[in-house]
Amino acid sequence: MTVTINDQFIPFENVANASEIKLDTSRLFRDKIAAAEKLLLKEISDGHPIYGVTTGYGDSGKNYLVYEDAQTLQVNLYRFHGCGVGDILSEKEIFNIVLVRLISISKGYSGVSIELLEAMLKFLELGILPAIPAKGSVGASGDLTPLSYIAAALSGEREVIYRSQIRPSAEVLHECGLEPYTFKPKEALAIMNGTSVMTGILVAQIENFERLLMGLESFSAGLFEAMEADTTALEPFVHQVKPFEGQIKCASNLREKLEGATLVHDRLTRYKSFFDSKHHNIQDRYSIRCIPQILGVAWDNLAQAKKWVETEINSVSDNPLINCEEQIIYTGCNFYGGYMAHAADTLKICLANMADLLDKQFALLVDDKFNRGLGENLKLSSEPYYHGFKAMQITLSSLSADVMMRMLPASVFSRSTESMNQDKVSMGTTSALGFKEGIVDFSSMLAIAMLGIAQAIDIRGVEKFSPFAQALHRKIRTISAPLIEDRRLDGDIAKIRELLLRGELV
Repeated sequence: MTVTINDQFIPFENVANASEIKLDTSRLFRDKIAAAEKLLLKEISDGHPIYGVTTGYGDSGKNYLVYEDAQTLQVNLYRFHGCGVGDILSEKEIFNIVLVRLISISKGYSGVSIELLEAMLKFLELGILPAIPAKGSVGASGDLTPLSYIAAALSGEREVIYRSQIRPSAEVLHECGLEPYTFKPKEALAIMNGTSVMTGILVAQIENFERLLMGLESFSAGLFEAMEADTTALEPFVHQVKPFEGQIKCASNLREKLEGATLVHDRLTRYKSFFDSKHHNIQDRYSIRCIPQILGVAWDNLAQAKKWVETEINSVSDNPLINCEEQIIYTGCNFYGGYMAHAADTLKICLANMADLLDKQFALLVDDKFNRGLGENLKLSSEPYYHGFKAMQITLSSLSADVMMRMLPASVFSRSTESMNQDKVSMGTTSALGFKEGIVDFSSMLAIAMLGIAQAIDIRGVEKFSPFAQALHRKIRTISAPLIEDRRLDGDIAKIRELLLRGELV
């Protein structure tokens, strides 16, 4: 998807699926950018102290600098923040981060030049991505340390990822015929004083979360059939009288996937068979019957998180802000990542509930005391020395604990830092990273569960299942053969996990 950068609103989906980036070439847009830069330079020349431009940063804001020192100040800003640690973020996340930062400072309130915007655009066009370490931000005064790696890379310092290799920035710039960028007053600060790291990570991981949520619904639909469950709990009336949008959506999705199913029961057949079947309770267990009420919460929170991230993408999360209409420079706190922190924290809680649900569902599926004739550990062989999905359940349960332990909200762990200037911070990037780690573990859980549902379909008989379940089974079986004799399954799990993250099992 082509995304054109200017001062206009850009939807979440456009950013999430961006492949080609353009900068608006209209005179109106470029005049707006130039006007903010001009006002900033006038205020500097008039001797007015401008935070981060002719003063120091944070607690050092009491220190005044003359104009001649402003450029050196910008260079020192990104240099002394070169202390990020941890793994390098993924190329997709870094692309999102640079794009989100470019959108923010292109609104015309940051006092940057069109040349800076063009330099950042050139990086995206050529696939030059700053190598950004994941950790080192408290998420207020922006993602200062990780964003400093963008400023440094533009100026030919530190490292970049180019053609999937980490190389010195100066070397890659020379190879691509680019000159190191020289920052004008405030430009390094404009790059660094924002929430773009936490936002860029969330753009990537929200997409993964949505695919996994749809994948969990697919597994749950298969579970309804494999467990010969009662679809009464999915009927429209049930959800019309408790009209949460996510709950209604989930029930509708499950009904659609179950079209053509023959193994499930409806309200009337369950009543008729009640006295004849020793397997069937009048109602199913909560982890089957309450799926719309459980996953509906995740759908609604996902919608809210997307809305917040979309607003953040289109916000000016800079400081100070240049208002050309009023001819005033404002200092404020738009660099505070509170909304992103709470979006990530809430989605972590949703992910933990999804993991808990899946753990309970899988326990029913593999246990011959509860799985209505599917047998011990989903074994396809009667030989006593084979073990079926026994160890697979252990791994899945282990991962569920890992996901649930990360649900603790990072936003409540504000740390006072930088000489008590940053005394209340968002921890938004910490929360976004925790959400990302939960996605990794949950995707492996769901991969195991998908292998289990394919095995259950084999046991019951593929021809008895709905068209949707049969199609799901075919996709899984192109990757992983039925489990008859004991064998290693780690490679199968990894391959199914990739299908899930690509959205191919929904």
